[in-house]
Amino acid sequence: MGIGATAGVAAVGGIALTAQASDDTSSNSSDSLAFDPDGYTELTTTITDADGTDHSVTYHFWKAITYVAKPVDATYQSLNVSVPVEIDGTAVDATNAPIVFANSVGGYMPSTVAEATGVGGGEMTGAPTGGTSASASPSASASSSTGTGEVQSGGNAMVNGMGAMVNLGKLGLAAGYVVVEPGARGRTLKNSAGEYYGVAPAAIVDLKAAVRYVRANKGRIPGNTDRIFSTGTSAGGALSSLLGASGDSPIYDKYLKELGAADASDAIFATGAWCPITDLEHADGAYEWNWGTNVTASTSKVVDQTVSKELQSQFAEYQASLKLRGLNGFGPLNARNYDEYLVKQYLEPSATTYLAALSDADRATYLAANTFITWSGGKATFSWADFLTHVGARKKTTPAFDAFDLSAGENNEFGKGTTIARHFTAYSLKNDTTGVTSKRLDSDIPEMLRLMNPMYHLVEKANPNRSKHWWIRLGTKDSDTSLTVAANIAAAANGLGDDVSHLYYWDEGHGSNTDPGDFIKWIAKVAGTGKKRGK
Repeated sequence: MGIGATAGVAAVGGIALTAQASDDTSSNSSDSLAFDPDGYTELTTTITDADGTDHSVTYHFWKAITYVAKPVDATYQSLNVSVPVEIDGTAVDATNAPIVFANSVGGYMPSTVAEATGVGGGEMTGAPTGGTSASASPSASASSSTGTGEVQSGGNAMVNGMGAMVNLGKLGLAAGYVVVEPGARGRTLKNSAGEYYGVAPAAIVDLKAAVRYVRANKGRIPGNTDRIFSTGTSAGGALSSLLGASGDSPIYDKYLKELGAADASDAIFATGAWCPITDLEHADGAYEWNWGTNVTASTSKVVDQTVSKELQSQFAEYQASLKLRGLNGFGPLNARNYDEYLVKQYLEPSATTYLAALSDADRATYLAANTFITWSGGKATFSWADFLTHVGARKKTTPAFDAFDLSAGENNEFGKGTTIARHFTAYSLKNDTTGVTSKRLDSDIPEMLRLMNPMYHLVEKANPNRSKHWWIRLGTKDSDTSLTVAANIAAAANGLGDDVSHLYYWDEGHGSNTDPGDFIKWIAKVAGTGKKRGK
């Protein structure tokens, strides 16, 4: 499966276009779902790899291909494809290269590739930019749902900072991989009738449809469609995790059929997830268990401890129900020992790696400023309580995700019809401050939660068609979510026998990616393609 130094143009451009056979003639036999191998533009760009080395990359670029036969809004339901044909003057045949499936979702907001002029051009938006849907109209912007939830950090912060994040699509292209960048609907999209058409489960359904499009076009679209590596950060990391966990799950079939998705598998080979904002119905309890005693950045005060403790109790009950075991033989994970597990499995190793990489002088300076760390024998040790003090203020108030006043981005994510935001936990519904009189969650909420939670597919269902390779990363100072969320995904996948690479970046915050070169090499390793460019 190696990427050879052969004539790439012939291998990429010389594939005959044939119609995709399907029993569903109303959606899947449409020529709109047949990839045109000759419909590219040839571009050349300079890409700097993770080691800081510049590479001249010539590639074929297919722009804004609608990946479903019956799109709700093709501005978002389209994807770009980039295929390298020459790197630093050497021809590349990417016919069987791994495919990097890089989403640009943040804050569960819409993402589009429609305006991209080349690889890495996907962007998160707060409102439609004039889609092809006849009903598209300006939606609620990010400011419609400020407050305590994802929009506050994973939303607005990512709008301002997304461009500064590591572009794994570009690094993948420079390594000789095929890059697919899918757009997806998001929670703020609203049509002329005032209906929110990008709320749950739209984003995951769209990404699944995009995977199906790629897999249905095996032999036409360049790259190995059996070696798809999904990537995403924040809510995009959550969706990447969900994409990996839920491969070919039948609970999405009716939604995919409505869109005219291709009749193909939506399972992916491997999952890359950075700071995933997920397991939302349990995220409030996990957040309080982790950060409940820290002051809040916006108020410099500790949150209501009665609420915090009630939510922590919910986390304890939930964590026990998962029956997960920690990595490296730690044993059962519960609310009583999770702090010890995080310290020993992730936090002390993370600090040790960070400190060991410093010069003697810089290490001494850091340790002098952070006396809670004991440095002995080339290893860092400290307590959980001291770690929390080191992190300092938490980012979110309480509840962090299902806000009592419906102000969180996640409340918007579970909106429906013309209703911008809804509660998705019984606890927050009970404590609602907006005047909601219902005593029960809306009847469709349990289904929406199953559709949006990777833990459902890893624990409750143990989906056999899930991704079997996992790359999960989180910053130790990321208080956009609980440190337990990523660790639970890793523990669940590991318990199923999957290949799991999971670590935390010391002193890094939300959206961090400090080892992108290692991820690129990991792709080559698990895909079986050998050593590649893009260190």
